[in-house]
Amino acid sequence: MHIRIVSPSSAIDPKYIDGAQEVLQSWGHSVTVAPHAKGHYGGFAGTPEERLQDLNEAFADPEVDMILCSRGGYGLAQIIDRVQVAEGKLLAGFSDITCLHCLCARHDMVSLHSIMAKHIATLPADSLPMQTMRTILQGGDICYTLPVSPFSREGETEGILRGGNLSVFYGLQRTPYELIDKDSILFIEDIDEPQYHIDRMLQNLRMSGVMHNVKGLVVGQFADCKDDERMACSLQETIQKASAQENYPVLADFPAGHVDLNLPMFMNAPCSIKIKGETAVFKQTNPIKKLIK
Repeated sequence: MHIRIVSPSSAIDPKYIDGAQEVLQSWGHSVTVAPHAKGHYGGFAGTPEERLQDLNEAFADPEVDMILCSRGGYGLAQIIDRVQVAEGKLLAGFSDITCLHCLCARHDMVSLHSIMAKHIATLPADSLPMQTMRTILQGGDICYTLPVSPFSREGETEGILRGGNLSVFYGLQRTPYELIDKDSILFIEDIDEPQYHIDRMLQNLRMSGVMHNVKGLVVGQFADCKDDERMACSLQETIQKASAQENYPVLADFPAGHVDLNLPMFMNAPCSIKIKGETAVFKQTNPIKKLIK
């Protein structure tokens, strides 16, 4: 598989790109780095035009199978409406990369919510995210068996996994990139947000019908998001209340987000969830086997 590393958002220490390139090559992949991936323009990896150019060239290059975003941060909102996607590519990343997951959803393209350059360069080879990432890129399916959080809701469901970072997803509401339909299972995660900010975003999703129209909810990690006594409940309770009137399964405390244990998942692809007793099972059939070379 030919992997192109791009930096469409914030700047990154080049050593992480170099380290990720070395690891991915050791897995047997061909890896190239976009011209501006190691750049700096203020806090960004390049000007909007440079970052857009790298993305569009990666999508247009017939030799590229996978586009790995080096990091998130902020910046894609400035250029998302000018990104020209192309079928036959797998876009990978998380955080601000939620913009691209939502763009891919608009074009019925599967993408991968996964670790990026820093974690690929620094996590132990035998860590679960690294092992799973390597298996996925070899064509393996996903099956996670997890303990059930007290904030989960039992049940079984199947649907198309959508969403990503809550703040980024919320920022795309009422734009062409807000795609959520009745076949969707919504995934959310976030980092370093006050509890009342999270509540405000969730109330928007509740009142706009997003929470009602999905077939299930997967709640990832809300890293560095602290409980606020002024909210009169815990953060987990705030999240739970947003879907309290719905009957679909809720898989809480899922190991994905801004944490080291950030397990890969295919976005805009079918998934199944079964939550019963003390065990939850999350499954996806690998949809990218045709890209494996």
